[in-house]
Amino acid sequence: MTTSNQALFERAQRVIPGGVNSPVRAFRAVGGTPRFIARAHGAYMWDAEGQRLIDYIGSWGPMILGHGHPAVLEAVQKAALEGFSFGAPTEREVELAEAIIALVPSIEQVRLVSSGTEAGMSAIRLARGATGRSKIIKFEGCYHGHADALLVKAGSGLATFGHPTSAGVPAEVVQHTLVLEYNNLEQIEAAFAAHGAEIACVMIEPIAGNMNFVRAQVPFVQRIHALCKQHGALFVFDEVMTGFRVALGSAQSLYAQAIPGFAPDISVFGKVIGGGMPLAAFGTTREIMKHLAPLGPVYQAGTLSGNPVATACGLATLTEIAKPGFYEALAAKTQSLVAGLTRAAQAADIPFCGDSQGGMFGFFFFDSLPQHYNAVMATDKARFNRFFHGMLDRGVYLAPALYEAGFVSAAHTEADIAATVAAAAEAFADLHKAAP
Repeated sequence: MTTSNQALFERAQRVIPGGVNSPVRAFRAVGGTPRFIARAHGAYMWDAEGQRLIDYIGSWGPMILGHGHPAVLEAVQKAALEGFSFGAPTEREVELAEAIIALVPSIEQVRLVSSGTEAGMSAIRLARGATGRSKIIKFEGCYHGHADALLVKAGSGLATFGHPTSAGVPAEVVQHTLVLEYNNLEQIEAAFAAHGAEIACVMIEPIAGNMNFVRAQVPFVQRIHALCKQHGALFVFDEVMTGFRVALGSAQSLYAQAIPGFAPDISVFGKVIGGGMPLAAFGTTREIMKHLAPLGPVYQAGTLSGNPVATACGLATLTEIAKPGFYEALAAKTQSLVAGLTRAAQAADIPFCGDSQGGMFGFFFFDSLPQHYNAVMATDKARFNRFFHGMLDRGVYLAPALYEAGFVSAAHTEADIAATVAAAAEAFADLHKAAP
């Protein structure tokens, strides 16, 4: 017996706010009825009505191997038989920490948590505790979880403090948060000139995946790194989305290749390291980590942190992605997808541009890649929404919002990419016909 997506959505709205447990799933940005997923395998998901969808969300990034990879399933099933949760240390926690540290040279110790929000807010707390300072810098369009101090938007002037973007966040909670424009060297210089001795950390998504796909320019990252060193602030790389998704060494390995001596001071991970299970982490040097409880006064705790089933899932995932040639093959697929979409848009005379790194990609209905949030906001949202539904109707599941990146998995085949590009060609043709 099948139930329609619409019926499930109506039922959900009676018992869950907005009918969803995370806002973007509600399709408010694009309109229409969310697809309720019944099952998934490989590169595909099937909704409640039985429609097969080529999945380019991948649970918002974690499913780098695709859904139901045999090695991951085996590891999770074995771990589940041993016990779901103990509230005590396990050997697997140590193994996962060792695996992360082995792949990311900037990290000497990690603390495992259950979500990216936890990891991000804990990294901020650790930075403040280690430096004895209160002020933090973030960038408009970068999302670091829904902790109060990070739910802010830019103020009205250059390098001004932000104000809350969510009800329930008092203004005084974000009074120490400065919100600057992404890739704006002038603003970061001004912020350190005005507040350098008070800044605990600068937090950034090195490739912003919550304003679609926008890279931090190398000179921008290089200058932040230098200013943090000069003023005694810590540079925090939020790699919840990019970690082990864009490269085996994560995004920081790409910047280290371009910037001599570069390494972030604190790194935040999630998504891929859990393989689809609730798991995240933050890590840094022993010198900074010594401030964290039980060694130091910076408190952080979690009943399910280092969960034995989640760590099994994460370890199996890291083992698979570390195999030779994995990222070369993944990047080639992703590049093929973006190139195919671009050609199809050009053939239909639709303004379009895209970019990718590893298994992460993004595209815009615009003639050049945006470099900051306001530029993303200026792209053609209405055209994206029509394209999204055109692709969904043709069995391709993209992120239901202009502001979200997309993800390719190892399970996607050349045939999947070709089918996606063919669907896009039809959707672009429809857009061309509808153009005024």
